[in-house]
Amino acid sequence: STERKKFYQDVSISQGEGGVFEINLDRRKLKTPGGKLFTVPNEALATAVATEWDVQRDTLKFYTMHMTTLCNTALDNPTQRNKDQMIEASLKYLETDTICYRVEEPPGLVQLQKNEWDPVMDWIEKRYNVVIGSSSNIMGPTIPEETKDTFRQHLASYNFWALTGLEYVITQLKSVILSFGLIDQHLTVEKAVQLSRLEEEFQIHHWGNVEWAHEYDLQELRSRTAAGTLFVHLSSESATMKRKLLQDLEFPLPRKPTIKTPLLSKHSHH
Repeated sequence: STERKKFYQDVSISQGEGGVFEINLDRRKLKTPGGKLFTVPNEALATAVATEWDVQRDTLKFYTMHMTTLCNTALDNPTQRNKDQMIEASLKYLETDTICYRVEEPPGLVQLQKNEWDPVMDWIEKRYNVVIGSSSNIMGPTIPEETKDTFRQHLASYNFWALTGLEYVITQLKSVILSFGLIDQHLTVEKAVQLSRLEEEFQIHHWGNVEWAHEYDLQELRSRTAAGTLFVHLSSESATMKRKLLQDLEFPLPRKPTIKTPLLSKHSHH
């Protein structure tokens, strides 16, 4: 179900065995949909999840809780995949990458794709020393095997949690290239989302905003993309990096959660 009546007052985090962090709703420990104890590898990720539970009002809107959902996916691994399978699933998107497919008309959109997408393509080819290319053929470009190997190795350097987040971002943007740009902090969330929706934005510019839901879709895509990006970083980066990210990422934290961390009080400087 996507909504449920709120059944707790306080959200807190605590450190469990083996250094993992747990989320407490009043006195109850949060569990995954698969019935496992909900544990995350570090405090920053626990804070992000606790924030999602803390900002819920009378009704829990699970569809807004992207960080929690991503943790559940990593913990329960419902499709029982290993790292190699996740990497192959992500690489599949390279074949149909949004920014590899170019139109032949109208001229305005052709030019827009060139101006907006070519710089990102140049960046990724230089950054990873690969050839990708783009094509207006319905089949898209043929991606060289060496390119796939390079990306395969790069993806293999991520841990299972970070890969869960990265694959989520790739499926949101339908683009490996834009996702790498985002994770490498070459693009902002706004920019990556805008580039992934270039054609829709072009149409709207021409015909006006025909669809009332457009604004909602855009915000929703931004919020999912931001959550996935933050999840990748919080699953992989160093502690100081995480703190900085939580502070200055455009992560919509409506208000500071009241997090009681009794087991972490030795870190606080009150």
